[in-house]
Amino acid sequence: MTVAAPEDTLLDVLIVGAGLSGIGAARQLQQRCPGKRYAILEARQAMGGTWDLFRYPGIRSDSDMYTLGYRFKPWKGAKAIADGPSILSYIRETADEAGITRHIRFGHKVVSAAWHSHEACWTVTAERAEDGSRQQWRARLLYVCAGYYRYAEGHRPAFPGEETFRGRIVHPQFWDASLDYAGKRVVVIGSGATAVTMVPAMAATAAHVTMLQRSPSYVVTRPGEDAIAARLRRLLPENMAYAATRWKNVLLGMFFFQLARRRPERVSERMVGMAAGQLGPGFDVGKHFTPHYKPWDQRVCLVPDGDLFREIRDGRASVVTDTIERFTEDGIVLASGQTLPADIIVTATGLRLNMLGDIAVSVDGQARVPAELMAYKGMMLNDVPNLVLAFGYTNASWTLKADLTAEYVCRLLRYMDRHGHRVAMPRRDPSVQPVPFLDFTSGYVQRAAGVLPRQGNRRPWRVYQNYILDMLTIRHGRIADGVLQFGMPRAAPTKCEAPASLSGGEVQP
Repeated sequence: MTVAAPEDTLLDVLIVGAGLSGIGAARQLQQRCPGKRYAILEARQAMGGTWDLFRYPGIRSDSDMYTLGYRFKPWKGAKAIADGPSILSYIRETADEAGITRHIRFGHKVVSAAWHSHEACWTVTAERAEDGSRQQWRARLLYVCAGYYRYAEGHRPAFPGEETFRGRIVHPQFWDASLDYAGKRVVVIGSGATAVTMVPAMAATAAHVTMLQRSPSYVVTRPGEDAIAARLRRLLPENMAYAATRWKNVLLGMFFFQLARRRPERVSERMVGMAAGQLGPGFDVGKHFTPHYKPWDQRVCLVPDGDLFREIRDGRASVVTDTIERFTEDGIVLASGQTLPADIIVTATGLRLNMLGDIAVSVDGQARVPAELMAYKGMMLNDVPNLVLAFGYTNASWTLKADLTAEYVCRLLRYMDRHGHRVAMPRRDPSVQPVPFLDFTSGYVQRAAGVLPRQGNRRPWRVYQNYILDMLTIRHGRIADGVLQFGMPRAAPTKCEAPASLSGGEVQP
């Protein structure tokens, strides 16, 4: 049975997801559009998103907190590469300070969203975790901040013979807090950010940890604390120091990314050389830390203060580059014939991507499938009215783009209020050619080719992965750019629309 939500009023904005993006969106909405009615629907029983879900050993950011943190709230922690609990505390503090927590409805998983043009609003159906009942919410604008991967399912390939293994097999996304790995032999399958985080964390108490990778990734050491940020905090007021550090890191990140794109061989040689310097003579860096792709064709892994290299150098951890032939009762047999003994096997094999939180979206009864659509400015979809999604960068901190998106939503709402509009929808010119949404060769991106929307070959359909270009376009560009179309409901108002507000043109989705 589906019933109307207890708050049976029309919301201005309904936010899906109470993670880093959702809390940031709410904070900006309150600051820039005071008086707007909003709520946040969160499927889980706690806020924090990724940073509450993941509990595996060593969980930390793979971006610096001066850019992963919000633009409006300085990061005060000493560590630039922060641990998961500290990030979660930062998100909760942001929500509590602004009174956002009372707007969150926990245990509400959004399953569908239906746009009705004659009412100019969304009807959103959410399933409640406590009893499985369903509630409907109405909102003028739907703002999806649900991330880009499935919380209920990670990428978990099946391995031959794994049913014979007598130890524990665990995926990091579903870490068992009761698992005791002290004194145990651990094999971590994977070479991405999760693997390079877990290996040094577990090596501190495990008998030995082996990182088993099919192919290597670029792994770069970065100081755990930002010395320049610390000095700026001593010299400048807090907000100025934070802004200066943030811009310093943004510009440095952009510089190194562009250098990697223009001179990939030189950058690759430099990064591999840095790893060699960390590991010392005699280590086969060519085999274990020299990828077969160009820098930033996949995300670069950061290790604060070289902790992964230190554990390898000291013999508490090791790296094996090979493929799995089969599991045995007490380990893994590799294609080379080598056997890795193990008591615990961790399958850090990646994420499974989704879009719009797997919400079934329809417009006037017709399904809208993200993979069949094109992204406008990386945040809206063609022919879908009044819907915005938060999707961050792949080559920089997620929050940089999420912050810009939240600013844009507020600009859009104020513009629509000034001009009496109730509908905003991108219209795609047929001459705009589709290209892949993400220019990334990572496995989790390639597996999601049938899930992600497309981008276009020219603005405003391009996804730049460039903070400054996006800032100019999103923060300072015209709202009425000729592509975003505005209008009013097509027919007489219902409870979704007050008669006094009807004026202006018309959009036919």
